[in-house]
Order: sequence, then C-alpha cells, then structure tokens
Amino acid sequence: MDPISAQQPIPVRQLLPALLVTTLLALLVYLVQFDQGALSQSGTFLHELMHDGRHLLGVPCH
Repeated sequence: MDPISAQQPIPVRQLLPALLVTTLLALLVYLVQFDQGALSQSGTFLHELMHDGRHLLGVPCH
C-alpha cells in the first residue's frame, strides 16, 4: 500500500488551536502595523503602544 494514500485525514478538533493562534497573530499584526489609531480613538495609551510597536518592528509610520 502506498504510504501517502494510507494517511488519515486530520480531524477538525486538532486544527482549532492552530487556527486560533493564527487568527490572534493576524489580529496582532493588523493592530501593530495598520491600525494607525483607527481602533484607539478613545484614548492615547493603545495608540502610543501600537506606535512604539511599529518602531520596534521597523514598520514605517510617519
């Protein structure tokens, strides 16, 4: 029997942790790189935190 055809499909429950981690990382990348204050209009703490994060990652922001 061919080893490739003998593999079992991956159950969806095993993929959920990887999907959650990937989604959280994508949200973090969006917030740090592309937010530019759009989500943090109510206060300056989050905006300044993300601004410093952009500088740390070398993303141009000014």
